[in-house]
Amino acid sequence: MEIVQYFENKTVFISGVTGFLAKLFLEKILRIQPKVKKIFVLIRATPEKSVEQRLHDEVMSVELFRVVKEEFDSNGAGGLLEKVVPISGDVSLENLGIIESRVREEIWRDVDIIVNSAATTRFDESVSSIFVRRYDVALGVNALGGMHVQHFATKCCKLKMLLHVSTAYVHGTRAGVIPEVAFHMGQTLPGAEIPYLDINREKKIVEERLRQLHTLNSTPKQITSAMKDLGIERAKLHGWPNTYAFTKAMGEMMILEEMKGKDYKLIILRPTIITSTYKEPFPGWIEGLRTLDAIFVAYGKRDLTVFLADPQSIIDMIPGDMVVNAMFAAIARHSNNQPSPNFIIYHVGSSKRNPIYVGDVRSIMHQYLRKKPFLDNRGKPIRMGAELKLVSSMTSFHRHIKIRYLPFLKILKLLNLIFCHKFERSYTNSSRAVNYRLRLVELYKPFSLFLGTFDDANTENLRMTTREYSSSVDMFGFDPKCIQWEEYFINTHFPGVVNYALK
Repeated sequence: MEIVQYFENKTVFISGVTGFLAKLFLEKILRIQPKVKKIFVLIRATPEKSVEQRLHDEVMSVELFRVVKEEFDSNGAGGLLEKVVPISGDVSLENLGIIESRVREEIWRDVDIIVNSAATTRFDESVSSIFVRRYDVALGVNALGGMHVQHFATKCCKLKMLLHVSTAYVHGTRAGVIPEVAFHMGQTLPGAEIPYLDINREKKIVEERLRQLHTLNSTPKQITSAMKDLGIERAKLHGWPNTYAFTKAMGEMMILEEMKGKDYKLIILRPTIITSTYKEPFPGWIEGLRTLDAIFVAYGKRDLTVFLADPQSIIDMIPGDMVVNAMFAAIARHSNNQPSPNFIIYHVGSSKRNPIYVGDVRSIMHQYLRKKPFLDNRGKPIRMGAELKLVSSMTSFHRHIKIRYLPFLKILKLLNLIFCHKFERSYTNSSRAVNYRLRLVELYKPFSLFLGTFDDANTENLRMTTREYSSSVDMFGFDPKCIQWEEYFINTHFPGVVNYALK
């Protein structure tokens, strides 16, 4: 079946629509299929904003929707946006937190496709990372959220498809070729100190720690810090490098456990590191500093001159619009009208078909910043020195910190004591800068030293099927072989980071 045609007169339910990937998915539906029947978008209301305000301010008003709005205006189809219906809710709650029974029953009656893209992907304030999140929040959204979406799906009488967005890094730091296989309930990764993952026990550990913190009258800041530390601790005990990958793996387990005996199709889509758009709706759109872009910015500002990485490590990246195209193709391919398995996993990345190495990214980054340097606080270009120096172990990186920064910190500390805290601000800022570098390296170590390649046999088969059966294949391209990495970074991705993520 033609992909565009498949979405005609369909009712779609999307969670996580304020996130980067779900925005891209929503924009593409509106742009390519104006005859879509209705799109429900689940949004969590805040004390400051209603769901309608969040939909307007954080979704429809962003630059991403410029193209589709221009097309609407020229075609007199502005009413299409009215098909996007915001629903107040939260995936971490039963029935997705949708309180109004009338709204729940309408969705259960009408929805054809569910896309669960909800995740704790809001970047951490200090290190621009999605990987240090409160364990209670990540467990609720990434793990239990998947189960709640699955429970909700079972009540949808017309449902044809549930697509769940996960991450390829649920595999942790495994080396070699990593297959598109499922995680079974209780499974841990090789080298785990705890051989069995009991999700109910994890919930109880979180609840008990929160009770202890409240008993001690801990401040919100202390609770947040304790929950972040707990998440990293529990993840590493089970073999995962961070809270995000750990809880996303739990989410997959719970969805698959609940899937048994259901008559609709389930797709688990595992993208790798998602970068700015390659082509649609225009090249280079990105939202926030996504993963390794934090290193690009820190290096460009000369806040980082040495980093922990293996130049021969493959860094698996894929543009956001290619991930969305794979989502569309997978949904159409596995509709109930098409012969296909009830459950399938897709790795969507580049390491198998068009690998790029850490050393290459370093060189391209240096090349770009020499021609288009960042500006300092006075508006003057920050001159680039040598390429980012790479060291191969944490021991080497700590040695660099000890030699390069600690003597200066000790002098500042001494001066601060002698001159009655006159240097307090300088010492605090310098200390934070050192801690920032240490956290950045610790967080990105699973990527910068990664020795795996994600097999994409299922995804390649989907590409072939799409080419064979769809006349609009150019509209849904997701083959990483077409990417010329140097050209993409120089002309598309890095300018996108500067134009959208840093403004």
